[in-house]
Amino acid sequence: MSAQTYYVPEQSRFPIFMAVSLFLLVMGASSTINNLDNPESNSVYILYAGFASLFTTLFFWFRQIIKEHLAGLDSNQLKTSYVYGMAWFIFSEVMFFAAFFGIVWWHKR
Repeated sequence: MSAQTYYVPEQSRFPIFMAVSLFLLVMGASSTINNLDNPESNSVYILYAGFASLFTTLFFWFRQIIKEHLAGLDSNQLKTSYVYGMAWFIFSEVMFFAAFFGIVWWHKR
């Protein structure tokens, strides 16, 4: 068995861009909902900017991931870590909902 190198991607600004995009989206949506009776409000443009920045960020982020995959930078070890990460995430969600519904059941007795 030969040792494979574990690919560690370089630092990225995409998470920051995604956070700003989601912030704009939420602020635009809430402002638009709160100003439905005011047709002169420009809050819908904040919503549009949030959607545009969200989809732009997703496009460039996925493009970067596809380029890394096509360059062969991901290994079997990296793919296995993705599977383990997703398994732990699903397990944590199952435990969260089990605790949540367990508490609801406990208080209804």
